[in-house]
Amino acid sequence: MQNLDVNKIRSDFPILSRLVNGKPLVYFDNAATTQKPKDVIDKINYYYSNINSNVHRGVHYLSETASKEYEDTRKLVQNFINAKSHNEIIYTRGTTESINLVASTYGRNNLVEGDEVLITHMEHHSNIVPWQLICEEKGAKLKVVPITDDGELILSEYDKLINEKTKFISVVHISNSLGTINPIKKIIEKAHKYNIPVLIDAAQSIQHTNVNVQELECDFLAFSGHKMYGPTGIGILYGKKELLEKMPPYQGGGDMILSVSFEKTLFNSIPYKFEAGTPHIEGVIGLSEAIKYIQKIGIENISNYESDILKYATEQISDIKEVKIIGTAKEKSSILSFVIDGIHPHDIGTFLDRDGIAIRTGHHCTEPIMRRFNVPATSRASFSFYNLKEEVDVFVESLRSVIKLFS
Repeated sequence: MQNLDVNKIRSDFPILSRLVNGKPLVYFDNAATTQKPKDVIDKINYYYSNINSNVHRGVHYLSETASKEYEDTRKLVQNFINAKSHNEIIYTRGTTESINLVASTYGRNNLVEGDEVLITHMEHHSNIVPWQLICEEKGAKLKVVPITDDGELILSEYDKLINEKTKFISVVHISNSLGTINPIKKIIEKAHKYNIPVLIDAAQSIQHTNVNVQELECDFLAFSGHKMYGPTGIGILYGKKELLEKMPPYQGGGDMILSVSFEKTLFNSIPYKFEAGTPHIEGVIGLSEAIKYIQKIGIENISNYESDILKYATEQISDIKEVKIIGTAKEKSSILSFVIDGIHPHDIGTFLDRDGIAIRTGHHCTEPIMRRFNVPATSRASFSFYNLKEEVDVFVESLRSVIKLFS
């Protein structure tokens, strides 16, 4: 493992040097969105200051330059996740739109009454609601793989739920509220024995661990730029070429067409068939810098460092007897959710904020998980490679003060 110079890394992120309520910012809300390095901020500024233009079809210098950067990013994403072709990379607004696109196109084209779609109990609402909508429309059924008290999938139940009626499986790689790392390769292998396509929600994994779509053999993969140090409003849908080519367009408009007449429209080839209208050009170009930044540090170095931070934070918070951790899977990513009897998570978050500490409180868009663990909400600290053990100490000390105050 390369020793990361975290203080040098922190200097790349302008926001980390600011004060909140007169205290140094401790940013532990990385699962909601990550902060942006100067490289990303400067690249977006460069786009608007130097090459701002609509992409494709323009023959002038600005358009051609912007178009090249836009398409070069597609190839960068292809290499980052090891897709076979850059044409398998579709730009969306984020993980949510990516999943909705698949549900609304593949789902609408392939599901019929009596079919079943399989998800898990730890899905984000973005990987529940789109499937509920399409199942209701088609008369299909949504089935759910249960989880243990530790927050791990019960794989024996997954095996039982798969049958000849199962037509699609959509599963989260890493839970945003539990931190559980799911054995997605096993899940995919089992599904493919029955020729069932699988979508992986990689919103919480793409920035923490190596994701190789050819090695996993997943059929679709979705993730968001803003959770991997890039801009908001830009995301990626990867799909196997043979599946994407059979899927109808998601939206109609410019750039997704070959020709339009009042009698008939001919659609563009993939990926453009799914990219209607003027895209989020600066988001795409900013995403390219975020990926380059991650590659410069090294995803393995990031993973090792964040595992160390999570281990340290778990040990420190476990020393506080009033704290109960929600999500204790053996394989976890850098997420620590917890509750304290008698103190609502919102109160915990509010008082930590007075010390400049940013955590997330609520149901984290995973209400079924909250009901599973019989809690209204949790407090969630989520870590990045720019966080320090000293920040964990500040967080734990502030938490002790909150408990003392309420006692």
